[in-house]
Amino acid sequence: MPLVLPPLVDHHCHGVLRSGPDAAEFASYLTESDAPPASGTSFFDTQLGFAVRRWCPPLLGLEAHCPPERYLERRRELGTTEATRRLLRGGGTGTYLVDTGLPGDLTGPTELAELGGGEARTIVRLEWLAERTADAHTGPEAFVDVYESAVIAAARTAAGFKSIAAYRYGLGLDPEEPSAAEVLRAAARWLQARPPGGRLADPVLLRHLLWSAVRSGLPLQLHTGFGDPDLCLDRCDPLLLTDFIRAVGPYGCPLVLLHGYPYHRHAAYLAHVFPHVYADVGLALSHTGARAEAVLAEALELTPFGKLLYSSDAYGLPELYVVGAHVFEEALGRLIDVWTASGAWSAYDAQRVAQLIAAGNARRLYRLEPTGS
Repeated sequence: MPLVLPPLVDHHCHGVLRSGPDAAEFASYLTESDAPPASGTSFFDTQLGFAVRRWCPPLLGLEAHCPPERYLERRRELGTTEATRRLLRGGGTGTYLVDTGLPGDLTGPTELAELGGGEARTIVRLEWLAERTADAHTGPEAFVDVYESAVIAAARTAAGFKSIAAYRYGLGLDPEEPSAAEVLRAAARWLQARPPGGRLADPVLLRHLLWSAVRSGLPLQLHTGFGDPDLCLDRCDPLLLTDFIRAVGPYGCPLVLLHGYPYHRHAAYLAHVFPHVYADVGLALSHTGARAEAVLAEALELTPFGKLLYSSDAYGLPELYVVGAHVFEEALGRLIDVWTASGAWSAYDAQRVAQLIAAGNARRLYRLEPTGS
């Protein structure tokens, strides 16, 4: 059964490069590794690499699965801006919710939306906001006061907040909100020991950041599951958040568990049993490529259909927007074909749920205006 989907709402993504990249840098975006490929291997020889070669060359006027060298040559011929425009507009994304907390010469939300012919909102990364505050305010009292004011100000325009506590400490944090005295003591310790531009990894301050977002009432995205080697994967199981999730419940703050893989079934369980918990499988679909159907099926075993959201987690390369969208749509379409053919789902419900996951759930959760309004 052919799917009829609205323009996608990519509820978790990042900017793309304004220039380049060269061949080695391009390939580095096809992996979560922070190291060059092993001798005799290539990051193009991965599920994600094959997906890029399948979906992206036709958008630049080449045949699918053309050699990487020819594809990169064509990219250079077109120039970064034109290649980016063609790729983004070929991905089917209508709304971008952009986490702006990553370094590099990347497009911001407005620029990304203009290139993609869509709309954009900002997701504010809490750790980035705290670190920028610390760069300007070295005393603990000033840091705490200015940071809290910055969260309130950001909440007026942002679509939501995001935390990478999973990277900085792990998800096994004390679930309770720290006291004001605890926060001041932790801020004093961190600011005294922090080198210029240093990262925030103090568990008390990370808890403070989380609770500042909870009190804003906006959706709070939480990285869970796999990512680059900067994290310890065993500390990123979303089940470690269970007590925090319980503590947040009375405040009405939606929590969105990003990615999850290989713990996506754990995230599905949490979304199943807690009304304020939502899930996505994000970059897991792009990286599993031809196996994305299996991952998405596992996420849909327990996640309520009104609580699973689409995202690409695209970063750096516009190709990752293309792959994220097409792999998601193909995987969902195949599942729906099987489930409707067996009689498990009706054709009407299949279309309705597909549209919810693609865009409707994110529009409701982030209170986005209908397209074209």
